[in-house]
Amino acid sequence: MVDSTAIGLSSLCLVHCLGLPIAAAFLPLAGAWAEAEWIHQLFVLITIPITLFALRRHRVASVHLSFVIPALIGLSFLFAAGFIETVRDYETPLTVLGAILLGSAHIWRWIKRYAPTP
Repeated sequence: MVDSTAIGLSSLCLVHCLGLPIAAAFLPLAGAWAEAEWIHQLFVLITIPITLFALRRHRVASVHLSFVIPALIGLSFLFAAGFIETVRDYETPLTVLGAILLGSAHIWRWIKRYAPTP
């Protein structure tokens, strides 16, 4: 449940980050949403407890570091893009990379947790 929620949020983040600017060209309301900082910060604030909960519930020791490292790096990129003013010029690439790392970590954890073992 935690991994699927996290994967969904990472996907939503990518759609927002990559798709909303395209929609903003056609819809003024989408342009306002694309530039609203509170939306980015809200995504990060929702992501932090879900990721920390998943880290705490991590039960597959063999994939521990392969989940924890990309998850924490991705979360750090998302936090920096949302809250650190000095990296505003790199907000989109940091957000995209952070969402991909975090989503990939959760997908990897989910596969290792539920995949049948030979």
